[in-house]
Amino acid sequence: MAHFILCKKVDDAIHIADLFFKEVVRLHGLLKSIVSDRDTKFLSHFWRTLWSKLGTKLLFSTTCHPQTDGQTEEVNRTLSSLLRVVIKKNIKSWEQCLPHVEFAYNRAVHSATHYSPFEIVYGLNPLTPLDLLPLPNNSNFQHKDGKSKAEYVWKLHEKVKANIEKKVESYVKQANKGRKKVVFEPGDWVWVHLRKERFPAQRKSKFQQRGNGPFQVLSKINDNAYKIDLPGEYGVSATFNVVDLSIFDAGDEDYNLRTNSSEKGGNDEDIGGDMTKAMTRSWRPNDKSKS
Repeated sequence: MAHFILCKKVDDAIHIADLFFKEVVRLHGLLKSIVSDRDTKFLSHFWRTLWSKLGTKLLFSTTCHPQTDGQTEEVNRTLSSLLRVVIKKNIKSWEQCLPHVEFAYNRAVHSATHYSPFEIVYGLNPLTPLDLLPLPNNSNFQHKDGKSKAEYVWKLHEKVKANIEKKVESYVKQANKGRKKVVFEPGDWVWVHLRKERFPAQRKSKFQQRGNGPFQVLSKINDNAYKIDLPGEYGVSATFNVVDLSIFDAGDEDYNLRTNSSEKGGNDEDIGGDMTKAMTRSWRPNDKSKS
């Protein structure tokens, strides 16, 4: 279920927390985990301390990696499309349209679950003005006792879970087509792809390098994210997705990211795969076989 909350860019972490308790916790209670980007509001000491005291785990997504929380990105795109249709040329009225758009989104059947968010959470869809025209739909009152209602909700959630898993398997199969799994260990030396969205200062010109290194892997967060010993001069988070990392090969002294085939007409989306294919051996400073 989605909640669209009106806020301003100048709101600080304290105000965002107040909105969260007012609009989300009030309806659904405390959460076990929260997935968010690395905005300064969510990285602030107040925000971290608040949720650690309440026992909520904070999960931060990595830059340029929609697989971490792609559902939020899809909801944002859907919200933009709905608002564009509803407000048309009257752009200043978007605040008044936000509750109507939220109801329409939660009332619509989703392709992944084959049910609407309202039906998944409450076990039924709320009435709309169309339902009230002749007579109320009796299907909303089909459960006469609590036991049958509970059984219906349990079965519904099992169906939704199966539908989501089936859809996720389809997405994973399509996304991993042609990919090669690469796993790094702490102490490995890697090249880092400098995406222009994340490193605007280092990518001002097309003739600047698309990567830099080698940098050492400090820790492994999971198979898809690693913390790199990145100098502070870059001013970005040291956590990188595996797509933006490639193994440093000390045997190839002439290798440079500027000579990579992806430099000759490639794009930032494909360079991660090209870099991974181009290098297959790892090098560690204490590796006697390469000394």
